[in-house]
Amino acid sequence: MNKKYFLFCILTLIFIISCAKQNIEQNEIQKTGVIQMKLTSTAFIHNSQIPSEFTCDGSDLSPPLSIIDVPANAKSLVLISDDPDAPVGTWDHWIVFNIPPSTKEIAKGKESQGTPGKNSWGRTGYGGPCPPSGTHRYFFKLYALDTMLNLPEGSNKKQIEAAMQGHILARVELMGLYKRR
Repeated sequence: MNKKYFLFCILTLIFIISCAKQNIEQNEIQKTGVIQMKLTSTAFIHNSQIPSEFTCDGSDLSPPLSIIDVPANAKSLVLISDDPDAPVGTWDHWIVFNIPPSTKEIAKGKESQGTPGKNSWGRTGYGGPCPPSGTHRYFFKLYALDTMLNLPEGSNKKQIEAAMQGHILARVELMGLYKRR
């Protein structure tokens, strides 16, 4: 086989695979109506320091969150904020499910519309970062679901994550850091 023919075949194969991948991505965009859901905050950017105002060292207010590009076919959103660096294992700070998919923002210091889940303190609502030592990572995870969750108020993260299985259309996370002074 001559080298030019072999190179032509390889390039043709790469072109076909690229076209197929682009077609799959276009079909996914048509199904969900979005390219990628986004979660941001005006209080901090991804992978940066969370201001103390949103922690136990400050006012312990929930940070403002903005949500864009929710899939058009989403029936509800789930917000889970947790700290995987806690010495006792992952610590859940804020859990809300059955958030209306039309939600564009969660205001500073406000609870989101939806059904509150139980955090690791055994209560509903936001509880800010309060690490015992060192710098911890705090993940704000947002899920778009194709259903409403048939769970009662105060359900825990394990119950919510189990109910979400097979219903996640999109997922995004915003991560902030905090170290007590």
